[in-house]
Amino acid sequence: MTRIIADISVSLDGFVTGPDPGPGNGLGTGGEALHTWAFSDDPGDRRVLREATARSGAVVLGRRLFDVVDGPDGWDDEVGYGAGEAGRPAFVVVTSSPPESLRLAELDWTFVTTGLADAVTAARERAEAASADGGKDLDVVLMGGGATVGSAVGAGLVDVLTLHLAPVLLGSGTPLFTGGAPRTLVRRSVAPTSTATHLTYDVVR
Repeated sequence: MTRIIADISVSLDGFVTGPDPGPGNGLGTGGEALHTWAFSDDPGDRRVLREATARSGAVVLGRRLFDVVDGPDGWDDEVGYGAGEAGRPAFVVVTSSPPESLRLAELDWTFVTTGLADAVTAARERAEAASADGGKDLDVVLMGGGATVGSAVGAGLVDVLTLHLAPVLLGSGTPLFTGGAPRTLVRRSVAPTSTATHLTYDVVR
């Protein structure tokens, strides 16, 4: 069964970027510390990253994050979702208007202009098709940014919330949650490593 999984790194004080994020500074000032675990040699971190990539049938991201990853300082063959893995999933971008051009044109992009719920539906269809083709269950992963993940949780679109809790206080930046409908979380697993604590919760709808 295809699940909708929100998966994001967050600071101890609840931020998913440092101050002043944007193209050329996607994670904001000091925000790189949130993702130290993803480049770590810790076996636990490598397992978490490998398993997350392997289960991804489609990935949802917001337009601001897309502009960062498709920008000149964004993803490349060594850095990016699925980089160094056997394959990369389809990517679904929530946006008010598709971009006029793509730098990362070799990736599978779909641009949805009718809202987050429709983007999740489109990603679910892509993940289910990939599941059928590959003969295994694959999921939809909401990778960010923070507003996209927070809105999806608040709207009841998410089945599982995975937080990579980095041992850093950023003080300001992009908050993960800014209010919205309350949700009950049931802890599924905790995996502490040398660089982060990986927390997984089932979201009670």
